[in-house]
Amino acid sequence: MITLINYMVAHGSQIWSLTIEHIEMTAIAVGISILIGVPLGILISYVKKLDKPVIGAANVVQAIPSMALLGLGIPLLGIGVLPAVVMVIIYSLLPIIKNTYTGISGIDPQLVEAAYGIGLTKWQVLKKVKLPMALPIIMAGVRISAVTAVGLMTMAAFIGAGGLGYLVFAGIRTVNNYQILAGAIPACILALIVDFLMGLVEKLVTPISLQKKFGASKEQVRKSRKREKVVLIVAAVLICLLIGNGIYSSIEKTQKTITIGSKDFTEQLILCNLYSDVIEKQTDINVVRKENLGGTQVCYEALKKGEIDMYVDYTGTIYCDLLKHSAATDMNKVYNSCKSEMDSKYNIKLLNQCNFNNTYTLAVRKDTSKKYNIKSISDLMNYDNQLRLGCTLEFQNRGDCMPALKSKYGANFKKVVALDGSPRYTALKNKEVEVVDAFATDGLLLKYNLVVLKDMDQLFPPYYAVPCIRGEILKKYPELKKVVNSLSPYLTDKVMMKLNYEVDVKGREPADVAKEFLQEKGLI
Repeated sequence: MITLINYMVAHGSQIWSLTIEHIEMTAIAVGISILIGVPLGILISYVKKLDKPVIGAANVVQAIPSMALLGLGIPLLGIGVLPAVVMVIIYSLLPIIKNTYTGISGIDPQLVEAAYGIGLTKWQVLKKVKLPMALPIIMAGVRISAVTAVGLMTMAAFIGAGGLGYLVFAGIRTVNNYQILAGAIPACILALIVDFLMGLVEKLVTPISLQKKFGASKEQVRKSRKREKVVLIVAAVLICLLIGNGIYSSIEKTQKTITIGSKDFTEQLILCNLYSDVIEKQTDINVVRKENLGGTQVCYEALKKGEIDMYVDYTGTIYCDLLKHSAATDMNKVYNSCKSEMDSKYNIKLLNQCNFNNTYTLAVRKDTSKKYNIKSISDLMNYDNQLRLGCTLEFQNRGDCMPALKSKYGANFKKVVALDGSPRYTALKNKEVEVVDAFATDGLLLKYNLVVLKDMDQLFPPYYAVPCIRGEILKKYPELKKVVNSLSPYLTDKVMMKLNYEVDVKGREPADVAKEFLQEKGLI
C-alpha cells in the first residue's frame, strides 16, 4: 500500500493531467448524449410507431463490444478524441432514451387529460406537466449513463485520446500493477463523484413533497436543496473551465507543429519520445505525441489520413503486412522496396533505418528448452503438437508469422491462445503456455530469463526500425530529414534491449528513459 502511494505521488502530475483529459472527454460525451437521447425519448413517446425501432437499435448497439465499436469507428473517424467520444455517446444513449420514454409514457393519462381540459397546448402539457413529472426517471437514466461513461472512456487510450486508460494499458503492457492501479483508482473515484453529483441533480428535479422523510420539514428540504445547488454550480463551473482550457490549449499551438504517433508496446513508446525530443531540441518544431495507437494498421491509416505526421515502423511489417509481399531475408532489398513503393504509392517517405533488427522470434522457459532439447524454431516444430503457444493477435493473422510457420513447418500447436502485450509472458511464467512470440529486443525476455529460439531457416524477414513520415511534412520542414537520420545510427540491438529493459523490468517511464539516453549521447 505504501509503495502504491509512493508511486502515485511520484507520478502525480501525469495522473492529474490524464484525469483532467478523462473528465473533459466524459463530460462532452455525456452532454451530447443527453442532447440526443432526451429529444429522441420524447419523440418516441408521442410517435408510438417509432418506439420499438429506436429502442431496438439502441439495444443492438449496446450489445456490440466496445472494442469492436471502437475498431469500426477508426476507418470512419480516425484516431484521437473524436472516435472515443462518439463511442461513449452511442453507448450512453440507451438508458437515456429508455428512461425518457418510460417516464413520459408512465404518466397517468387522466392527469394529462385534465391538463388539456384546462386549455393547455401540447407544448405546454409537455413542458409543464410531462417533463417535470418524468424528470426523476430521466435523471436516473442520465445517472447510469454518466457513471458507465467514466469506465468506458478508459478505452480512449487505445487510439491515442489519452485519459486514465493510458495508465491501465501501459501497466498491463509492462506487468506493472502499481501503474494499473494508478489509472484504475482515480477512474473509480471519478465514477463515484459523478454518481454523487448526478444523485444531487436527481434530488433537485424531484418535487419537495416527495423528498420529505424522517420528519424533515419543507424548510429543511429547501435549505438542503440550496446547498446541493451550490455544489452542482461549482462542479459545472469547474468542468466548463477544464473544457475551455482544453480548447484554448489546442488553439494556442505553435505554428510549426508535427504529430508523432506510436504503436502500443514499450519499444514504440520509447522511439516516439526519442525522435520527439531530438526534433524539439534541434529544431523550432513543436511535437504532439500520439502514443499507444494500437497496431500497425491504426498507425498506418492515421499517417495516410494526416492524423499523424510520423511514426516508426519496421521494414518486415511494411514489406509483408502493408505492401503484401512474400517474406524476404535480404535486408537491403526489403528496405529499398519499402522505400520506393511507399513513396510512389502513398507519398510516405522512409528515412534511414535504425541499426537494430527487432524481428519476430519465439521464446520458451529454460525448463521447456531443457526438457525437449529445443534451441531453435526448427527444433520446436518437432514437439509443437505437445506445446501451447501464447501469441498476439497480430502474430496470428500476419502472413509472415503464424501462416508462415504453418507453411514452412506445418506448425500445429496443441493450443494457440491469443494474448496481446505482456500478459503472454505472465502466462508463460505461470505455465499456462509453453511458447510465446516475442520481438528480439524485448526487455521482458531478460526479465523472465527466457530462451530465445534461433531462426536457423530465416523464417522471419528483417524488421529494422525505420521512421516513416508524410511527404508533405518533409517538404514543409526539410530540416527534419537531417535531425531524424542523425539519431537512427545510435539505436542498435543492444541499446534498444537495454532501453526496453529499463521500462519493462525497472518500471521507469518511456519518456524518462528516452531523455536520459539522449542526454548521455549529447543529442539534447
